[in-house]
Amino acid sequence: MSIPNRRGPRQLSEILGELFTVRGYGRLLARQELEEAWNAAVGEPYCRQTRLGDVRHGVLNVTVAHSTLLEELAAFRKPSLLAALRSRAPATPIQDIRFRVGEVACSPSH
Repeated sequence: MSIPNRRGPRQLSEILGELFTVRGYGRLLARQELEEAWNAAVGEPYCRQTRLGDVRHGVLNVTVAHSTLLEELAAFRKPSLLAALRSRAPATPIQDIRFRVGEVACSPSH
């Protein structure tokens, strides 16, 4: 009876399982970093009036509670928000932010 060689071949399912676990954890940490960076950059009370969406091809999608806030963030604060996200959340490369008006979950104090 031979003892299995730990350094020898491994099953592909074992390797893929480990890879998915590591990559999923990394995405979770990057998402948390991005949300913290957003909340710090946009500040109160706006962080409660916005909801981060996905990042596709370097574009962060953000839902905002109303059109006035959309105009302020898109027209006046976008460059500073991008700079803050790039410096505080380097794991997620952001090239642009796309805002849209939609439902944003309110905190219990509202």
